[in-house]
Amino acid sequence: MGSVVSREVHIKRAPSGMPTEEDFEIVEVQIPDPGSGEVLVRNIYMSVDPYMRGHVLVGRMIDDALGKVMDGGAIGQVVASNHDAHQVGDYVSSDLGFREYFVADGSGHKTVEPGIAPLQAYLGIAGMPGHTAYSGFLTIGEPKPGETVFVSGAGGAVGSIVCQIAKIKECRVVGSTGSDEKVSWLVDELGVDSAINYKKVDDLSAELGEHCPDKIDIFFDNVGGDHLEAALYHMNRFGRIIGCGIISELNSTVPLPGPPNLVYLYTQRVKFQGFISSDYSDQLPQFYEDMGRWIKEGRVKWKETILEGIENAPKAFVGLFRGDNAGKMLVKIGPDPAI
Repeated sequence: MGSVVSREVHIKRAPSGMPTEEDFEIVEVQIPDPGSGEVLVRNIYMSVDPYMRGHVLVGRMIDDALGKVMDGGAIGQVVASNHDAHQVGDYVSSDLGFREYFVADGSGHKTVEPGIAPLQAYLGIAGMPGHTAYSGFLTIGEPKPGETVFVSGAGGAVGSIVCQIAKIKECRVVGSTGSDEKVSWLVDELGVDSAINYKKVDDLSAELGEHCPDKIDIFFDNVGGDHLEAALYHMNRFGRIIGCGIISELNSTVPLPGPPNLVYLYTQRVKFQGFISSDYSDQLPQFYEDMGRWIKEGRVKWKETILEGIENAPKAFVGLFRGDNAGKMLVKIGPDPAI
C-alpha cells in the first residue's frame, strides 16, 4: 500500500516536577510497509495513565528516551498484514500508543473482539485499569460483606471500578476525589456510600474518621502521601492496604519521607501489599467473564474523558495530573469503524 506518514508524540525534554505540554513535540515519520511476519496498525484510541510518569519519564528518560516516541496502551486496527494471526480489519491492543500508525511483528498484540463494551473501553473498564481494580481488590483485599472500604483516587479509571466491585461484594464504600462533581458522580451514579472532596478538607484524617465510624477494613490506595497517612490512623486490626499507585508523589522533584505513623501497620496487624496488574495475568479469563456479566447486567458504569487528535496527547497527559479527567483519560487518534 506504500509507506504512510504518521504523527508521533516524542519526549522533547525531561520534566522537572509537573510535566508540561512543552516537554513533548509532535513529529512526522514515514512508516514502511509491513515485512514478512509484520502488521501495519492504525491506532484509534490511546490510553493516558499515571504509570507513564514514573515508569517512562523517570526510569529511562535521562539515558535513552529523549527524542523518542512515548509508549502507552492503545487500541488500533490492522490495515495491512503479513502475519498469520492478525488479519486486515482485526482490532488489536498494544503498548505502542502515542502514534497514529506503527509496524510491528505482532508479538505482544492481543486481538480485541468488540462486544463486551465499546472499543475504547478495552483501555478502561474492560482493559488494564479494570483488570487492575479487579485483581488487586479481590486478591489482596479479600473483601467480605459488610466491611468498610476506602478508595483514594476514587474518581479515576481504576478507583471508580474498585468502588463498584466493592459494592457488588456488599461492602460499605467511602471514596476520596478532587471535585464536587466527582463526589456527586460517585454517590449518585455509582452508589458509593459517601465521598470526600479532599481539596476542600483541612484535616483529611479527621474527615475520614467522620465517614468511617467503624474504621477501615480495606484501603485501596491510588494516591499515597497524605491519603495513606490518614488511612493508617483508621485501619481496623487485620485490615488490608492495597498499594496501587502514588500519583500524589510522581511529580515530586525530591524524595518524600514516608508516613510518620507506619507504626499502625504493626499495632493493627495490617497487611500492606503493592502490585501491578500483570502479577495476576492468569486471572484475565475470569476478569473478562465477570466484567462482561456485570456490564451486561448494568451493575458497573464508567466515565471517559476523551480528547480528539494526536496533537492533544500532551494536553491529555498533563491534564491527568491536574485531575482534569473524570474516569478514564483517552485520546481518540482516528475514526472508530466499530461505531
